[in-house]
Amino acid sequence: MRIMIITDAWKPQVNGVVRSLTETARELDGFGHQVNMITPLEFKTLPCPTYPDIRLSLLPYRQVAQRIAGFAPDAVHIATEGPLGLAARRFCLREGLAFTSAYHTRFPEYIHARCRLPLAISYAWMRRFHNAAQAVMVPTRSIAADLEARGFRNVKLWSRGVDTAMFSPGERQKLDESNPPRFVYIGRVAVEKNIESFLKLDLPGSKWVVGDGPLLPRLKQQYPDVYFAGVFPQQELARFYRAADVFVFPSLTDTFGLVLLEAMACGAPVAAFPVAGPLDVVGDTGAGVLDWDLRAACLKALELDRGHVRRVAENYSWQAASRQFESHLRPHAGSSAGLSPVAD
Repeated sequence: MRIMIITDAWKPQVNGVVRSLTETARELDGFGHQVNMITPLEFKTLPCPTYPDIRLSLLPYRQVAQRIAGFAPDAVHIATEGPLGLAARRFCLREGLAFTSAYHTRFPEYIHARCRLPLAISYAWMRRFHNAAQAVMVPTRSIAADLEARGFRNVKLWSRGVDTAMFSPGERQKLDESNPPRFVYIGRVAVEKNIESFLKLDLPGSKWVVGDGPLLPRLKQQYPDVYFAGVFPQQELARFYRAADVFVFPSLTDTFGLVLLEAMACGAPVAAFPVAGPLDVVGDTGAGVLDWDLRAACLKALELDRGHVRRVAENYSWQAASRQFESHLRPHAGSSAGLSPVAD
């Protein structure tokens, strides 16, 4: 099958969306499919307001239409709701092409955290975007239930996986001269990640933040006792997960949290709030502690068996997740060759 995936999130961004699409495309290729990606690397872009690391493609419709028509895909998947996703959606609707979409990110909550736009307005727009799809793929059952309650249709589960070879238990190197126990956060340093709920905690040992984002300069000044390691490529993150006595995940808005699985695969127990994402990934597995008192969760997580934490992570694979993705695609009846790429 010829599969076209359109995404506004792509390298050099380092986040769960990029990682999910990269791993899924790799697995689909292994299944024998031909995957073609439309990403911001092909377009002129400008920085996203309040988040300059994210690049928004400028006036992409004509080029997106030409790419889809030229590839003549059997199935179209729109991964994001940005300019490229909007252009692909417009073309598919104009040409009568079935497509699937994905709900990777709680953008209504992210936007509300930045400019206080009412959630009802954002969700109405998101609902309109996704309800044109033949299936909207979501990472957890909690998110599916939430979206269905908000009027989203054709919601399907597409879980996530973890590379258990890259992320595995091993030598637990010291992190500089910081004192144990070491509580580690890995991810974007942005307001929607609720990082300060972690940094404010009175905890023994030391706190580490690995990642970059718009809040980093302020947090460095405000929390001088915290170790801010900066950003690292994916293959180097395992040493931080292994060194962590507890992996702290303070987010209240993530739809899944791939870093949860990566930490668990390295044997690091999780401390998090009992919200969608941690509830679905960690739940009552014994791989972490979920509590509205995050300090209590951090301290209880110190007592967990790292071997058991690893075994829980081994239940997730990218192959199984990609088979789910594959099953939700909507191949077109007949060929999509001959489509008109001319902008209207």
